[in-house]
Amino acid sequence: MTVRVGVLMGGPSSEREVSLASGGAVLAALQGRGHDAVGLDWTAGADLGHLLREARVTVVWNALHGTYGEDGCVQGLCEILGLPYTGSGVLASALAMDKVAAKRLFEGAGLRVPRWEILADAAAARAFGLPCVVKPSCEGSSVGVSIVRDAAGLEPALQAARRGRGVVLGEEYVPGHEVSVGILEERPLGTVEICPQKEFYDYEAKYQRDDTRYLCPAPLAPEVTARLVAAGVAAHRVLGCRGYSRVDFLVTDEGEAFLLEVNTLPGMTSHSLIPKMAAQAGIGYPELCERILAGAGLHVCGG
Repeated sequence: MTVRVGVLMGGPSSEREVSLASGGAVLAALQGRGHDAVGLDWTAGADLGHLLREARVTVVWNALHGTYGEDGCVQGLCEILGLPYTGSGVLASALAMDKVAAKRLFEGAGLRVPRWEILADAAAARAFGLPCVVKPSCEGSSVGVSIVRDAAGLEPALQAARRGRGVVLGEEYVPGHEVSVGILEERPLGTVEICPQKEFYDYEAKYQRDDTRYLCPAPLAPEVTARLVAAGVAAHRVLGCRGYSRVDFLVTDEGEAFLLEVNTLPGMTSHSLIPKMAAQAGIGYPELCERILAGAGLHVCGG
């Protein structure tokens, strides 16, 4: 049977433009390696099932980000259509996207996360304590995330988080270094420290600025790196992820690591971290895309 790859990108989420950049890069890489690959730009209101059938694809390289693409919805559609797809399955995708559900699982597995609480209103936020991080529980790419250092910043932060999906989540502010662990084919790929020139690694720093510095591998003591990598692999497995993921941490100057989240469809743009870690490991971008494609499958019973 001829393999025809549909690189699915775009989508209706707040991360549409990032997804188009990821998908365009993946499509060019696969076509450059001789694959029969076609780009599928899913626009708001379009019938995705019809789009997939009309393109006659036999496997989906999922380059979507955010709502519907990353939270198990598109994965469920692919399961129903019998189309193998890259990345994690329905359950793992849904759990990773829901930061509340994920944190409960991490804590149950003994993985350290920042103190957190669902913030019903400003009074709850004030009682939680400052400084803190306020974010929507079901968004990615730092959409709607604010660091709040004083009472005057609480209401704007709550409003920004409410514009996102899910409940409003408050997290203890942990001063430290932002470090990510990459996972490929269920094994650690590498580490990278993010050094934004802004206060934190927000959407602008990730995708729109060119002054963010990336240290790959992260310059950590060997014993800290070993603990971080072990925690990253454990988080990937706790959620039941498949294929590849990126696990984000805050690491204090004393070497304490706090797990933030697992990204089941990490970015594949020129600014993205998984390609940087792969390059450090001697894996070029086209090979990385092919290896992710090789892991495509159906995972109807879970992760």
